[in-house]
Amino acid sequence: QVQLVESGGGLVQAGGSLRLSCAASGRTSSSCAVGWFRQAPGKEREIVTAISGSGGRTYYAESVKGRFTISRDNAKNTVYLQMNSLIPEDTAVYYCAAQPTLRATAYYTAALAYAYWGQGTQVTVSS
Repeated sequence: QVQLVESGGGLVQAGGSLRLSCAASGRTSSSCAVGWFRQAPGKEREIVTAISGSGGRTYYAESVKGRFTISRDNAKNTVYLQMNSLIPEDTAVYYCAAQPTLRATAYYTAALAYAYWGQGTQVTVSS
């Protein structure tokens, strides 16, 4: 079992920055791939970024490349999402998700691949 708690969301003006945290408890975090997803009102949940258990491989959606950075500190069982140059289109509830994996280099981009989810944190970007 893995429990995930997101934090760091809030209201920010366009061009600003936020850092989201996803704190994991339970299973050793280094054995889990982690993804950040977001869901805006009336839209499907979409992948934002993902990171392998080792932290050595990452994926970014085209819409956030160059603006968002995912990282992890396995000693603290925490994954971070640094979001810079935020735009109103980034407004959504952001969820982190974890999936245990045997391969430390694996990550997943499909929501269905993840067994464990946090409760979500709201990010609102004003224009």
